[in-house]
Amino acid sequence: MEKEREMSLNRRGFLGRAAAGFGFMTSMAVLGESTRDWSGREPIRYPDPDIVVIDPRFGKYKLGNTAIQRIDQGMLWAEGPAWNGVGKYLVYSDIPSNVQRRWLDDNGAVSTFRNPSGNSNGNTFDFQGRQISCEHGNRRVVRYEYDGSVTVLASEYNGKPFNAPNDAVVHPDGGIWFTDPGYGSMMNYEGNKGPLHHKESVYRIDPDSGRIAKVTDELVKPNGLCFSPDYKKLYVADTGAPSPKPIWVWDVVNSNRLSNGREFCRMEVNGIRGGSDGIRADVDGNIWASAGWAGDGFDGVLVFAPDGDLIGQIRLPEICSNVCFGGVKRNRLFMTASQSLYAVYVETQGAHIC
Repeated sequence: MEKEREMSLNRRGFLGRAAAGFGFMTSMAVLGESTRDWSGREPIRYPDPDIVVIDPRFGKYKLGNTAIQRIDQGMLWAEGPAWNGVGKYLVYSDIPSNVQRRWLDDNGAVSTFRNPSGNSNGNTFDFQGRQISCEHGNRRVVRYEYDGSVTVLASEYNGKPFNAPNDAVVHPDGGIWFTDPGYGSMMNYEGNKGPLHHKESVYRIDPDSGRIAKVTDELVKPNGLCFSPDYKKLYVADTGAPSPKPIWVWDVVNSNRLSNGREFCRMEVNGIRGGSDGIRADVDGNIWASAGWAGDGFDGVLVFAPDGDLIGQIRLPEICSNVCFGGVKRNRLFMTASQSLYAVYVETQGAHIC
C-alpha cells in the first residue's frame, strides 16, 4: 500500500499503461471504491462530505448547501479547463481523442468545440477574449483569432521545436507564460512520439516583439502554473519531482523575469503523497491544486493558504488533472478529472480571467 502511495508522477509510466488500457481500469477501480452515487440521481446530504475543512481558514470558502456535481464524462484524459465569460461556456481538452469540448452554462449542453485540436492540453483566454491553446501534437502554442484563423505564437526555441507545450497563463502586460515538460512527445497517445529537444522549462512570449525567453529550467517537469492575484508571484507545479510533488513559487520581476525560487508546498494529506497537474489562485491568494496519482482519500483538489499551509480538500473518485474558476460570478470551481468534468460552487472567486 505504501508503495502505491509513493507512486511516481512520471507520465512516461502513466501514459504507457494508459495506452494499454491501464488508465481506464485504474479510473474505474477508483470509482468502484466510492460509495457515493456520482450519477446525480441520488440526493447528497448537505454539507457535502467530500468538501473537507482541514484548517478553520477553509471554513469561509465551503458552502453548506452545495454539492460537487459531475457535469460531463466519457473522455479519455480530460485537461485544460478555461472559462469564457462572454460566451458563458467552459472549454476543455480531451487530449488522446484530439478534440476540445465545450460545456454551456445556459443549459449544461456539451458539444465538440474543436476537432482536431492538435492534441491540445492547456487552454486559457487573453485579455482580448481570444483563446490560447498548448498543442502537444504540433509542439506549439497557438491563438485563435476572432475570424477563426490560427496564429502560431511559439513553435521553437533556439532553432529547435519545443518538447510539447503543456499549460499557459496570461499577464496583464500581454505576455504569455507557458510550460514545456514534453509529455505529449513521449508517446503517440497524447501527441506524436519524438525526441525532447530542450531541458524542460518555463517560457515567456513577449507581447511586443513575440520573442520567446526561457524564464526558468530549475524544475524536473514544470507543468501547471498560475500567478498570484497581484501578478507578483508565479506558482508552478513540478510533476517530475519525487513524491510528494512540490509546487514552487518565484517572485516576478519587472513583469518578465523570475527570482528567488523556492518551494511553496508539497502535495501530501493524511500521510498520502501524490502530485498536482494544474493550479489556480483565488482572490484571497489561496492556491487550488488538482490532486492525483495517490488514490482514494487523496484524488481531487487540495487548497493551500498563501503561506503554503494545507487548509482544505475536495475529494473526487478520479485523478484530477486541472482546475479553473468560472461561472458568471467566477465562484464555481471546474475540475477536469481523468474521464470526467466536475464542478462545485465555493465562497470565493477566481483571481484571474479564467
